[in-house]
Amino acid sequence: MLTLKCFEATVSENEIGEIVVDRALRVHQALGPGLLESAYEACLCFELRDAGLHVDVQKALPVVYKDVKLDCGFLINFNVKRIKEGIRRVVNNLEE
Repeated sequence: MLTLKCFEATVSENEIGEIVVDRALRVHQALGPGLLESAYEACLCFELRDAGLHVDVQKALPVVYKDVKLDCGFLINFNVKRIKEGIRRVVNNLEE
């Protein structure tokens, strides 16, 4: 689990999301599917920090679903042929 903040205060949640998807695509293009989660996590963290984001690794984000508290967030499945098939984005209370 990664939590993200940008060092620049003027970057919106949508812009951060675009950076995450772009950098995840770069990692997936370089490594392809089938590696351990930890390999993708390390490479993605490197890419996100290189893009100017502050990254916290393996930090749980609580979500309540049907009265059950779950720990989850921005999920990317790298074990797919095309990375866009593995991205699911859910942001609560996001202003479009």
